[in-house]
Amino acid sequence: MQLDIQRVSNSDAPTDDDFINWTQAALLHTKGHSAVLLRLVDEAESAELNKKYRHKPGPTNVLSFPYQPSDEMDLALWGDLVICAPLVATQARQQQKTEQAHWAHLLIHGLLHLQGYDHQDKASAEEMESLEIRILSRLGFNNPYL
Repeated sequence: MQLDIQRVSNSDAPTDDDFINWTQAALLHTKGHSAVLLRLVDEAESAELNKKYRHKPGPTNVLSFPYQPSDEMDLALWGDLVICAPLVATQARQQQKTEQAHWAHLLIHGLLHLQGYDHQDKASAEEMESLEIRILSRLGFNNPYL
C-alpha cells in the first residue's frame, strides 16, 4: 500500500503513521497494490474543489476522487482524498469528539468511497456506516454516529 500525504494546511493533523495505520485498516477487499494520495487542505482549497466538482458552496470535510487505473497499472485501489484540516477541528468540537477520532472517521469514510461504497440511499448508507463503525471499533474509536 502506498499512501502519499500532502500537508498544505497549517492546521494540526495526525502523524503519517496514524494515517497509514487507519488506511491499512480500511482497505477491505483490495488485493494487490493500492495507491492513495491524501491531501490536507485549508477551507479555501476545500471550498474551491467542492464548488468545482460537487457544485456546492463552501468547504466540506472530505472529498474522494476515485480513479480507474489503466490496464498497464496493477493497482487494486487508486484515488485521491482531500480533507479540510480546519473543518475537522471545528466539527470535532461541535460533535464533542476528539480530533483524532474525527480524523480517523473521515479518512476511513473517504477510503470506503474510493472502494465503491456510498450513502446515496438508506440501504447503502446503513452498509457504509456499519463498515465505518466496525473499522473504527477495531482501531479503538467509538461509534461516530452516536
